[in-house]
Amino acid sequence: MIDKPAKSIASELASQAGFMVMEKMMEIEEKQSRLFIGIPKETSFYENRVPLTPESVETLTSNGHRLIIESRAGEASRFSDKDYSEAGARIVYDKKEVYEADILLKVAPPSAEDLELMHEGQTIISPLHLPTLKKEIITSLMSKRITALAFEYIVDESGTFSFVRCMSEIAGSSAILIASELLATHKPGRGILLGGLSGISPTEILILGAGVVGEFAARAALGLGATVKVYDNNVYKLSRLQNNIGTRVYTSVINKKTLLKDIRTADVLVGAIHSELGRTPIIVSEAMVMEMKAGAVILDVSIDQGGCIETSEVTTHAHPTYIKHDVIHYCVPNIPSRVPRTASYAISNIITSTLIKFADHGGMESMLLYNAGIRHGVYMYKGHLTNIYLGQRFELKSNDINLFLASSR
Repeated sequence: MIDKPAKSIASELASQAGFMVMEKMMEIEEKQSRLFIGIPKETSFYENRVPLTPESVETLTSNGHRLIIESRAGEASRFSDKDYSEAGARIVYDKKEVYEADILLKVAPPSAEDLELMHEGQTIISPLHLPTLKKEIITSLMSKRITALAFEYIVDESGTFSFVRCMSEIAGSSAILIASELLATHKPGRGILLGGLSGISPTEILILGAGVVGEFAARAALGLGATVKVYDNNVYKLSRLQNNIGTRVYTSVINKKTLLKDIRTADVLVGAIHSELGRTPIIVSEAMVMEMKAGAVILDVSIDQGGCIETSEVTTHAHPTYIKHDVIHYCVPNIPSRVPRTASYAISNIITSTLIKFADHGGMESMLLYNAGIRHGVYMYKGHLTNIYLGQRFELKSNDINLFLASSR
């Protein structure tokens, strides 16, 4: 056996090392995935938001991702086709072209029209909105082997449902500003200023619910100088609201006798009760509403879950109010759509980071293996229902998503 010269051995080792480096670089390049994303123009009633802003589109396209957007998709949020085109998106006028994308982004739940245009194996990221969800939508998604993520189920690194939180913040703040407008209007309002001035008794705001909506409604009302009272049966939520606001606020568990006393003097009643079970309970009866001041205002933010006030009836952004028992009622679902540009920026920030994670992990499937928060948002995986609550509600078989992910490794 002839020994190799030292120089030859060194050269061979260097060559092998070079191949190893190149191989590692190729692995990294292969790991990064290029996404093909489609955004259709929303057709849902009074839905004015858009899932991605031009700034987010530019971030994605500069990283090599393809975006196809239906013309006028961002118009209601004051984003033009030109804005998106300059950000690198392709603008199309035929809705069918948008549905050729691998990933669909929507700010309204999947509709029958969406399902007709979607192709097998596609991914859709959108809200689910349980109160209005129909079984036919779920079974249609299953038949096309769709992978579906719900905004409201995605959990961020801090354990927060970030989409729900940011929309609730907007709804709570907006509710007080809307109430201010309704109180000040000469007809049918009482012509009073929401807040407080020197020598004049402050406006009384009564809030039902100490969640995020209630907290931000309280913040806005206190900022205007109003007197605020918050009711909730969850003592922890009341304590958390008190700590988060940082100033002393009257809080109480829901006791009908005490509540009725405060309802009689309230200028504004905000319903912000959230139910984990779908339908919110009725907290304020019609008889209690009849005890309110003439010209007082009710804003039932819980109306998208049926409402927590017995006299609440669904209204629209075009015709938002009605009067019952001399009390002005505002019961519009989807309040954030009233300020679509702000809401779109909030949604876009959340979705953009999610999409970047998809790409960095080599695609959605790879990322789901390692990101429990986004995995929590998946309610359907390649046509298999993975949300146990939906399975129970619609009497459909559901399985743990981890079983499917483990088998695909």
